[in-house]
Amino acid sequence: MTKEQQFNFDVEVGKILNLMINSLYTNKDVALRELVSNASDACDKLRYLAAQNPDLVRDELKIIITTNKEKKQLIIADNGIGMNRDDLIANLGTIARSGTENFIKSLTGDKQKDVQLIGQFGVGFYSSFMIAGKVEVISRKFDDEKSWKWESQGSGNFTISESEEKIERGTKVILHLKDDASDFLDRFHIKHVVQTYSDHINFKIEFIPENVDDGAKVETLNSASALWTKPASEIISEQYQNFYKHISHLPGDPFMTIHNKVEGLISYTNLLFVPGMKPFDLFHPDRKTSVKLYVKKVFISEDLNLVPANMRFLRGLVDSDDLSLNISRENLQHSAVLEKIRKSVVSKVLSELKKKALESEEEYLKFWNNFGAVLKEGLCESSEFREKILEICRFYSSKSPEKLITLAEYLDGVKPGQDKIYFLTGESVEKIKASPQLEVFLQKDVEVLFLTDAVDEFWVTVVLPYKEKEFQSINRHDVDLKNIDKNPAEKNEEEQKSEEIKDITASQFEASQFEGLVKFIKEVLGEKIKEARISKKLTDSPVCLAIDAGSMDIRLERFLLEQKQIQASSAKILEVNPSNKIIKNLNETYADEAKKSSARDTITTLFDIACIMEDEPIKDAKDFSRRIQNLMI
Repeated sequence: MTKEQQFNFDVEVGKILNLMINSLYTNKDVALRELVSNASDACDKLRYLAAQNPDLVRDELKIIITTNKEKKQLIIADNGIGMNRDDLIANLGTIARSGTENFIKSLTGDKQKDVQLIGQFGVGFYSSFMIAGKVEVISRKFDDEKSWKWESQGSGNFTISESEEKIERGTKVILHLKDDASDFLDRFHIKHVVQTYSDHINFKIEFIPENVDDGAKVETLNSASALWTKPASEIISEQYQNFYKHISHLPGDPFMTIHNKVEGLISYTNLLFVPGMKPFDLFHPDRKTSVKLYVKKVFISEDLNLVPANMRFLRGLVDSDDLSLNISRENLQHSAVLEKIRKSVVSKVLSELKKKALESEEEYLKFWNNFGAVLKEGLCESSEFREKILEICRFYSSKSPEKLITLAEYLDGVKPGQDKIYFLTGESVEKIKASPQLEVFLQKDVEVLFLTDAVDEFWVTVVLPYKEKEFQSINRHDVDLKNIDKNPAEKNEEEQKSEEIKDITASQFEASQFEGLVKFIKEVLGEKIKEARISKKLTDSPVCLAIDAGSMDIRLERFLLEQKQIQASSAKILEVNPSNKIIKNLNETYADEAKKSSARDTITTLFDIACIMEDEPIKDAKDFSRRIQNLMI
């Protein structure tokens, strides 16, 4: 017999156990719900292996609940895959999931809300200590000769030893109930919890009474019927909600339920949920999709990326009749059938979201505010769904800074001669509204989309034209609105030529007037800028930063610098507004030797102000402070 060994819980488990033991939660039924869910997962895993090796399982997979009132014990057992010694240490002694620290940070103090976080962060087993002063786990893995015992009082450590009690296969969890948890010895309470949270589980959940030897009957507590196999017309809202809570571990009701059966070249059923709230680890780098694959009601895997990363907010499952139970996970990754299912599911979700938006824009915006930034990640990929995603995107704009609009609404308002969809990226709507880049667009009443999500920096660089109009950032130097409001159909050829000649002549005259100043600005700023140019965008501000066509956007460059994906920032173009009084004064005084030093300080200060407006760092804050103080004298 292997000697008992003692281990310490890792730090994160210790924090969670402290919460459970101190009875943070009022809804203690969650403990039984999570243990039944774990037992179901264990049966699912063995059933998958048995599909490839039928000799592994010759008995019925099921979950058994019983009590021992004399010893105040609640026992949940399954005959699933089981755990060996190493599994017990790995699964019950540490938490590998990187989001667990977020679990601790996410607690609000609101017991009703906090209780829902337990399963979401993969710590469901530890909810046992909400109702138990001591927990024993006896388990035998399907391919192990020994049974192992894990035991803890939740006080910072646990022990593992070879179990004197031998079980054939699976796991038995023995809860030594606290004095205030005696209702978990009551058959009716147990039945209520199972039917509320676990009725849909596709394995029989049996309650075996203590006096079964005296003729008491074994009772099946759940319907043991896969909910998704039933016609949607036969499923009530409460059943969907309970299944959603079981599969998502999120509080509240789903924003949308998508339940349909597809028949044809491929046949499958999907039951998918769009959550009503944003999961806490939605943007965590290790976050994976959470849609499970079943084949003929047999759980196969949750790691096959059945939906793309930009739909990782989805919870639910897909059950296929066309895949073989014997196919390996490696072959599934490259399955043509699975790829067709993926595309079909994505198309269905996008069409349902579009339908929801048409039914109620107010309701749809609840989804968009939670998951819009994630959904837009799909625009970065070479995908046949770009246009469908763009159709359901929402944006703030220069004409609608407080109300989200669609691209269709934007296109309805384009000016004659406008062949671009103009946008500007920034950290917030308020910061974008203050940008000098907008000045000529506001003057000409040309709408500009405000893009504030981090992903916006990426998709605008790869997305194709939408409705034959290209996306263009307005912080590029080559933005030119001279043809806006000009309708060639209403002008004859001579008028058009006359206007073009006027525009060219005016710009040439302007450039020649300020040619010397522009050269002087480049001389003063040197390598700080790529070059100085006369601006076609500024109407009020003296200067702004701009980039050439084909160059990286300012905010995207800053993001890549922060991520250490590029080593240094590139020099920008400094655009100069010849209509501004400061620039006019400079043009008159910069050549005067007596005033040259002051002109240099003014130019350097204008450049620093342009950097501040774009959230770019100032190289020498001390010198900037000196120059500002001198200007105040």
